[in-house]
Amino acid sequence: MLLGLQACSTNELPGATVQPARTTAVDQYSYLIGPNDSVTIFVWRNPELSGSFVVRPDGKISTSLVEDVPVAGRTPTQFARDMEKILAKYIRDPVVTVSVSGFVGPFSEQVRVIGAAAKPQSYPYRQYMTVLDLMIASGGLTEFASGNGAKLVRVKNGKQMTYDVRLDDLIREGDISANVDILPGDIVIIPEAWF
Repeated sequence: MLLGLQACSTNELPGATVQPARTTAVDQYSYLIGPNDSVTIFVWRNPELSGSFVVRPDGKISTSLVEDVPVAGRTPTQFARDMEKILAKYIRDPVVTVSVSGFVGPFSEQVRVIGAAAKPQSYPYRQYMTVLDLMIASGGLTEFASGNGAKLVRVKNGKQMTYDVRLDDLIREGDISANVDILPGDIVIIPEAWF
């Protein structure tokens, strides 16, 4: 029995689930609701069913009439139509409007900057976002960053692609030609310089 248990054990952790970005061009972007977003649901002529809700980490919300409604990964309009279908069981011809605030978005849509940035972390994607916007949000490069050694990692058609990014040229030299578009799910990796 011990021999069978030893054969099944491993010291390797499973890899992270890679979710390709849903947007492949900056002009095709539609905001998707994500965990920690605040959604306001307005149900016409039914103020008791209207309200503001925070999307739970599992991507769902609970309203006064319906529990555990999946929200994450839907546009506000898609979610409004879903709520109309759900509420149609309880009220006649519901008309629902959904608005979002406290934008965070789903994890697969967030952009990340790691390494030698002043504030490396995840940031909500905004349409037409560029690497300069991301660097401003992250506080720029640290003193020891190798900005021209930076890489942009993007999942495209299910394949991971890596591109060189010239952050020193962009930030320290003002070379605007080094500015590139960011897409949902992109990761910017900034190494430290070797002295």
